[in-house]
Amino acid sequence: MNSFDNAGRLGRRGLLQGAAALGGGALLPGAAQAQDFAGRTIEYVIPFAEAGGSDVWARFMAPYISKHLPGRPNVIVRNVPGGGSITGTNSFFQRARPDGLSFIGTSGSTQFPYLLGDPRVRYDYTKMIPFLVSPTGGVVYVPKSLGITGARDIAKLRDRELIYGSQGATSLDLVPMLAFLLLGLNVRFVFGMRGRGEARLALMRGEITIDYQTSAAYLTQVVPMVQSGDVVPLFSWGQLDEAGNVERDPTFPDLPHFVEAFEMVNGQKPSGVQFDAYMAFFGSGFAAQKPALLPPNTPANIVAVYRKALIDAVADPELQAAKGDILGEYRQAVGDRIGRLYEVATTIQPAARDWVRNYLTTTHNVRF
Repeated sequence: MNSFDNAGRLGRRGLLQGAAALGGGALLPGAAQAQDFAGRTIEYVIPFAEAGGSDVWARFMAPYISKHLPGRPNVIVRNVPGGGSITGTNSFFQRARPDGLSFIGTSGSTQFPYLLGDPRVRYDYTKMIPFLVSPTGGVVYVPKSLGITGARDIAKLRDRELIYGSQGATSLDLVPMLAFLLLGLNVRFVFGMRGRGEARLALMRGEITIDYQTSAAYLTQVVPMVQSGDVVPLFSWGQLDEAGNVERDPTFPDLPHFVEAFEMVNGQKPSGVQFDAYMAFFGSGFAAQKPALLPPNTPANIVAVYRKALIDAVADPELQAAKGDILGEYRQAVGDRIGRLYEVATTIQPAARDWVRNYLTTTHNVRF
């Protein structure tokens, strides 16, 4: 039985096993002062190649983590790409020592195989210990030539075929795939895109007719097209509040989020196993996309040190002044805010998992 099976079949209970370790990192009086990393080097493992989104995120965060850990250790980023991030994460989970001298930053593309039960996965998110969860966002948009003005007109698109450029059915594009299905849109997925930027260019050439871009790319590359009247934004993915409810993206407060768009079109809130599947992958892919994690069995005093360091790092005026497009307007989950977002990012109900696996197999020939 692979690591997903243990987590997925136990659902929330399984995650609570990990909460014992997570809770062990509670900031007890004096606990965060019990460890000193002076003169040490700490490895920040990123299971992706250099220059990608996770690498940029890690290299931005590393000096602030160093600054706020006791003793100001040298925090270096080590890239371990391969297997769509599975290789490096498997290695970290199986070999990293629980001594505070290494931690890993994963992403939605690491969480998705875990949620789907990919047999290559050997890591277990219920056993690793989060001390930071970093969200991101994105916006769905269409060409103005489709003749709609916003989310309230989405139903007008149902009688035509739309074309979406995808990086793969089990990539982050699974989120728009499930969203379009829930909205009743007829979308043909063209696979093989090497990135969202390539898909955006395809839309500009008229080769595809619906797209999404992550927040930073949308602000820099798509907003000018909105301003020139060439494209129309439909909705953002939204964010999650501390109770796990979907709320508007703070970067795009004037845009409805997906759940609001669904209600506009259908007159009721979404529900059912398809929506449960969507929420699991939306949470993992966007609202809680990038957790930073200590190895299993890390002692409580070390967990406490890291959790306090990230509380201080996120509040650091220098970080706030420099965060720009890397962190955006998104509130970083530290301290008591970690638990619920981490649960959302790493948990799926068995019925939703079974449904989405069957959908991917029958519709897109994905084999598990």
